[in-house]
Amino acid sequence: MDGIIELIKQFNSFVSGPVLLPLLAGTGLFLTVGYRFMVQRRILYGFRMMWRGRRKEGTAGDISPFNALMTAMSATVGTGNIAGVATAIFCGGPGALFWMWLIALAGMATKFSEAVLAVHFREQDEHGNYIGGPMYYIRKGLGEKWKWLAFLFACFGMFAGFGIGNTVQSNSIADAMHHTFGVHPVISGIITAILVGLVLLGGIKRIGEVAGRLVPFMAVCYFAAGILILILNFSEIPSAVATIVKSAFTPVSAAGGFAGATVWAAMRFGIARGIFSNEAGMGSSPIAHATAITDSPARQGTIAMLGVFLDTIVICSITGLVIVITGAWQSGKNGAAMSVVAFEQALPGAGQYIVSIGLVLFALTTIIGWSLYSEKCTQYLFGIRSVMPFRALWVLAIPVGTLPFVDLASLWLVADTLNALMAIPNLIALLMLSPVLFRIAREYWRAVDSAEKALRDNSDTEETAP
Repeated sequence: MDGIIELIKQFNSFVSGPVLLPLLAGTGLFLTVGYRFMVQRRILYGFRMMWRGRRKEGTAGDISPFNALMTAMSATVGTGNIAGVATAIFCGGPGALFWMWLIALAGMATKFSEAVLAVHFREQDEHGNYIGGPMYYIRKGLGEKWKWLAFLFACFGMFAGFGIGNTVQSNSIADAMHHTFGVHPVISGIITAILVGLVLLGGIKRIGEVAGRLVPFMAVCYFAAGILILILNFSEIPSAVATIVKSAFTPVSAAGGFAGATVWAAMRFGIARGIFSNEAGMGSSPIAHATAITDSPARQGTIAMLGVFLDTIVICSITGLVIVITGAWQSGKNGAAMSVVAFEQALPGAGQYIVSIGLVLFALTTIIGWSLYSEKCTQYLFGIRSVMPFRALWVLAIPVGTLPFVDLASLWLVADTLNALMAIPNLIALLMLSPVLFRIAREYWRAVDSAEKALRDNSDTEETAP
């Protein structure tokens, strides 16, 4: 077993380093420039579309555009925002947070592109439900000769879910409940499996409804706690930001329980954890956005890009700043334990409960969201009859992550590796389909600008009328 883990570790170091990181960053930058930075410049417009997206924006689709975003965020806002940020800082120093920010800005263009293609190339299954994602836009957009690439993505996505979206999350839930409330890990696993099973019985509409209520609630609660800590330590924020930026470009020496880190470590772990957190480029979230009730691929893209902004620029930043301000990054703790130390130090008596409850809710919604991703990959490979057996297997796998002999480090390693393998086919498709993306985006922004200009002209005419 140790030999297999070592082999996976070496493969992961190669794929997640010299292969994936340049491909992810390069694709994000290429798309950003191709859109002429329009995606990043239209953040406020995206929020307006998100607010409007609470209602139906078209005739085709299964769930509202807002609930599609919340379903995607239910899978992205998870342990990566609490444990993942801390792991990045533990391995790469405070500078890792800077690289998380940078990859997030480029990732907004990537996420926009994924959602545009997902809606543009989506189709309906035998039951009339809308399905889409990389496997569909690879096959339909690139043609039959690229079906093998779509097949690879679906295979990686099906198996990846049982790591990143299932056992890793249930392990985090069990760990948080055991250390904070004394609940036995296996009991946590069984309860989690029951709750997830009840949601999955309702299919995509039930998943969308649960996500649409639970994700905003948990994000606001965690955000409020983090902002309170930052307000109480407001004078320390400039120093913390300076430390983060400096550490991104200079090696960090060992201090306290921190072992020290190179610039490459900061870059590598910051980008890797950023990807794990917001999933831009992995090809998972477009599976959710393909179900949105909308007639405009680009409009759904503007909503989708907010997932990266909210996940990394907002939520991950709060976790990272609290860790740096409190000095918890030098505690020697790793993962969620480091976040617990930071929040408990800042809010004695309440901090550990905020992190633990937040971690449980985040991980629970991630299991629900990722069930959709892996299910659709399975459906693509084996047809619609595989859906119910898949759901049963998904629920049964949840308690496995809580068993005492399961090694969390190995789970994270396998999850990282499968993430990388999912991303590569998807990124290739995004680059090859970029002419389609740029055309759709240009037409959409031209129409938006014309409509806004007409409104301004009408407003000016009314104001000058006698």
